[in-house]
Amino acid sequence: MNDNFQQESLFNAISDVQRRKIIHLLKAGEMSVAEIKEHFDLSGATLSHHLSILKKADLVRVTRKGQQRIYTLNMTVAEELMLFINQLFRGKQQ
Repeated sequence: MNDNFQQESLFNAISDVQRRKIIHLLKAGEMSVAEIKEHFDLSGATLSHHLSILKKADLVRVTRKGQQRIYTLNMTVAEELMLFINQLFRGKQQ
């Protein structure tokens, strides 16, 4: 994937407060959609949209366990994003 496109996708994903809250929840471990929804006053469609954006940015991964979809935080991408932000504010170029 093009680095600029990936960065744009990542920054779009974290630009929304609801998506940042989802990321924060997933730091504790995997969660089903129903478990995530318990923390929000959102419709199922809206939550699905937020999860889709996070998945597109590769910040979360989804697996199926029977009828459930289980989401986990993709720590590799999260760590790369933190490193990029750290370097950005230190003024270093990649």
